[in-house]
Amino acid sequence: MSPAPILAAAPHGFLSPTGVEIAFLLVGLVTFGAALITVTTRQLVHAALWLVVALGGLAVEYLLLTAEFIAWVQVLIYVGSVVVLLLFGLMLTRAPIGRSPDADSGNRWAALAVAVAAAVALVWVVADAFRTTWIDLTGPAAGTTHVTGASLFRYWVLPFEALSVLLLAALVGAIVLSRKARAGEDAGTGADDRDEAAGATPAPVPAQKDGAR
Repeated sequence: MSPAPILAAAPHGFLSPTGVEIAFLLVGLVTFGAALITVTTRQLVHAALWLVVALGGLAVEYLLLTAEFIAWVQVLIYVGSVVVLLLFGLMLTRAPIGRSPDADSGNRWAALAVAVAAAVALVWVVADAFRTTWIDLTGPAAGTTHVTGASLFRYWVLPFEALSVLLLAALVGAIVLSRKARAGEDAGTGADDRDEAAGATPAPVPAQKDGAR
C-alpha cells in the first residue's frame, strides 16, 4: 500500500495576499488621502481634523505590524497632544473657521517641489540606513515595549525632550499673538471712542416758549 501523498501548502506570494496585508493597504490609502486633504484644504480647522485621521491611520498601521507600543504612543502623543495643541493655538489666535484666503500663498508648485524632494530624501535615507538590516522572524520579538522603551530613552531622549520644548514654545507663541491682537483691538476701540467724543456736536436745545418760566 503506497503512502498517502503529502499535499504541500501553497506558497504565499504577491498575488495571494492575506487579510492583514489587504487591511494594511486599505488603511494606507485612507491615511494617504487624509494627509493629502490636510495639506490642500483652505480651512485650518478642517486641516487639523484631517490630520487626526492621518495620524490615527498611522496608529492602525502600527497595530497591523504588531507594534502595539508604538501605536499607542502615536495616539497619545500625536493625536492626543500635538493635534490638541494645534486646535488650542487656532482657538487662541482666533483663526477663521471657514475658508481662509490667506492660507493659500499661491506657491503651490514650489511647495510641491519641496515636498517631493523631502520625500525622496527621506526614502533614500531610510533605505540606505536599513539596506543591510535583516529581521529574524523566528527569533525573539524585536519590537516589544521593553526593547522600544530602552532604545527610546537611551538614544532618543534628547530629541524627545527637544520636541516637547518646541511644542511649549509654540503654545507660548500662540498666547503672545492672541494677547497682542486683543490689545490692538482694545486700542482701536478706544481711539474710535475718543474720535467720536471729539467730533460729536452738542444736541440742539429746544427753544422755550414765551410763556414758559
